[in-house]
Amino acid sequence: MRLIIHRGAHEIGGSSVELSTQKSRILIDFGMPLVDEKREPFDVNILRGKSIAQLKETSILPDIKGLYRDEPKGINAILISHFQHDHYGLLDYVNPDIPLYMSQGVKAMIEASNIFIHNKSGEFNAKAVKPWKPFNIGDFTITPYLVDHSGPDALAFLIETNGKRVFYSGDFRAYGRKTILFENILKNPPKNIDYLLLEGSMLGMQGQLHKDEDDVERKIIEILKETKNIAFLSCSSQNIDRLVSAYRACLRTGRTFVIDLYTAFILSKLRKVSKGIPQYDSDNIRIKFWKSHVDSLSKAGCRDLIYVYNKRKIELLEINKKKDKILMLVRDNSVFPLTLKDLSDIKGAKLAYSMYERYLTDEFKAKCNRKGIEIEHVHTGGHVTAEDLKTFADAINPKALILIHTFYGDSYKDLFNNVKVLKDVEALEI
Repeated sequence: MRLIIHRGAHEIGGSSVELSTQKSRILIDFGMPLVDEKREPFDVNILRGKSIAQLKETSILPDIKGLYRDEPKGINAILISHFQHDHYGLLDYVNPDIPLYMSQGVKAMIEASNIFIHNKSGEFNAKAVKPWKPFNIGDFTITPYLVDHSGPDALAFLIETNGKRVFYSGDFRAYGRKTILFENILKNPPKNIDYLLLEGSMLGMQGQLHKDEDDVERKIIEILKETKNIAFLSCSSQNIDRLVSAYRACLRTGRTFVIDLYTAFILSKLRKVSKGIPQYDSDNIRIKFWKSHVDSLSKAGCRDLIYVYNKRKIELLEINKKKDKILMLVRDNSVFPLTLKDLSDIKGAKLAYSMYERYLTDEFKAKCNRKGIEIEHVHTGGHVTAEDLKTFADAINPKALILIHTFYGDSYKDLFNNVKVLKDVEALEI
């Protein structure tokens, strides 16, 4: 078996790993870069109007033969570990005949995002796999492992062929709402692993603002109890654990959680994945309609859903009357000023900013400041800590370990045993 990290050996984001035999080739993840060569946030506008050949020349697309839509198929399949753009965001360039293997939840999230967001994944041949149920692709036997991550239904993969075994961790953590998954791997780890491909996003980074998702929930409850006005939550609708934390906080404080159509649609798509995920028709949930979301659902042929969601619709006039009983989901986008414009007397309101702090723009802070809204950073990440990484690696005890999805893999040989350092596109024979 040959292993090549096409991108991700020394950076966070843009993950893409190839495993091959003489007869079979698979790719694990095919993500968009998060940063450029200067480690500045990657500008997705660079992609617009560019051909596949042009994007290869600038190394935005890795040079992987048989992968792209303008050439004959040469890859048997792509495994997608989870729903985040740095792991699936370049699928639009892939030959649509190549099947994609992912969990049911990830499939649902990609389908939902294709309706609402601009950077779509295009047509894709998705096949849903079940955790812990092995399946075959050519020479490979693959077993998905469900892991704890901020994104829903995230997977790690055990890949076997010709007596060799590779374990790809994907992105994971040990302090979310599914910590049992981390604990179960420690108790019953995959055996006889030749190479462990281990994510190291948190290496070299400062500790978490809040230690776990329960701590985030407690902080949101505290904010809701202290605030005598409307409260806002700014978080990704793709962070299902965070939405659950906010919803539980609303139940504990008697507040109504106001979400948008995009969020309601995502929750509906995930209904089959987990019965514990709140839904648009759950107690204490209402939906604010925005024209762009209505238009997106209409264009996607989902107009019937609009009438279904209409039963839980709430207007800004009603929100204004019940401000002290509302937690409203907002984002740093064009509708946020419209929301503030139509809400009166909100000085002293609080906004729980529940995303990576670098995403908090000066412009967003200024908009809140003009309205007298106090911002509190309430967040915990989606990646495993250095301490838990070591516990995880010790439990699996691979013959060799490769740190990926990190800027600091070279600096942590003392933390792990048998570290193998690879460069991007360097081939390793296993």
